[in-house]
Amino acid sequence: MGVRLVALDIDGTIVPKESPHGLKLPLPSARIRRAVRTLQRAGIAVVLATGRMYRGTAAVARALELETPLICQQGCAIHNPDGSLRHVFRIDGSIARDVAAFARERGHPYEWFDPFRYVVSRPTPESALYARLSGVEPEYHPSPEALGFVPTGVGIISTPSEAPEVHRQLQALHGEAVHLLDFPSVTVAVAPEANKGHALALVAAELGVDREEVVAVGDSVNDAPMLAWAGLGLTVAHADRYARDAADNIVGEGEDDVAAFLEALASRARRR
Repeated sequence: MGVRLVALDIDGTIVPKESPHGLKLPLPSARIRRAVRTLQRAGIAVVLATGRMYRGTAAVARALELETPLICQQGCAIHNPDGSLRHVFRIDGSIARDVAAFARERGHPYEWFDPFRYVVSRPTPESALYARLSGVEPEYHPSPEALGFVPTGVGIISTPSEAPEVHRQLQALHGEAVHLLDFPSVTVAVAPEANKGHALALVAAELGVDREEVVAVGDSVNDAPMLAWAGLGLTVAHADRYARDAADNIVGEGEDDVAAFLEALASRARRR
C-alpha cells in the first residue's frame, strides 16, 4: 500500500528552530515549498500538524499552497483553511483552574489559551516566542482564568531544572485526567485526547486515508503521538528523546534533509 498522506510538523522540522529574539514569522524554504508541491502533484496529500495557533499555521499553509485541514495547538484544535473549527478539545475547566492556582502558588507565570486567544499572566521570553510563531498578539492578565473562557490548555512557565518537578506534581494531582507536554521550560496541560496522534487519525479518516498510508515527520514531544500512530513516523537528528523514541527512523538533520525525503517520496509515487 502506498503513501497517500504526509503530516508535517513546522518548527524544527520544515523551518529551523527559532530563538526568542527573532523578529519575523519563520516560513519554509523554497526547497521545502517545491517538495510539497511535487508531493501534491504526485497525488499525496499534505497536512500541517503543529504547536502553533491558527494564524501562524495558516501563514505556512499559504506558503505551501495547502488546502487541507490544519492541526494546531498540539492537536487541541483542527481548523479548516479559512480558520473555522472542525474539532476542538478543551481541558476540563476545573482542572484548568487548578493548574493556574498551582502556578500562582509557586510564583510561576502561566499561559491560558484556546484556538484564538493566548493570555499570559506576565510577559516571558517563552510566551513572546510562542506568540510570534503563532502570529498573534499575546494578552496579559494577572489571572487569565478570570477572563471567562474555557481553554484548550494551560502552560506553566518555569525553568529547565524546575520543569520535571512541575510535571511530577501535576501528574500526581490529576493523573490521567490531563495530558502533559514537557517542553524545556514550559509544562503544558491539555485534555487527554488533545494530541497530534488523535488529531491526525481524525483528519486521515475524514480524507479516507488508512493509517498504513500515512507518513508523519516531527522533532519534539508534541509530535511523538503522531509519529507513533502513523504507518511511518520519522524524525530528525536534533529531535528530543520523546520524538526519537516514537519514530521509526531519522531522515537527517534539518529541513533540507526533510525536503530530500519528500522529493524521494514523490518520485517513488510517480513511478507507481
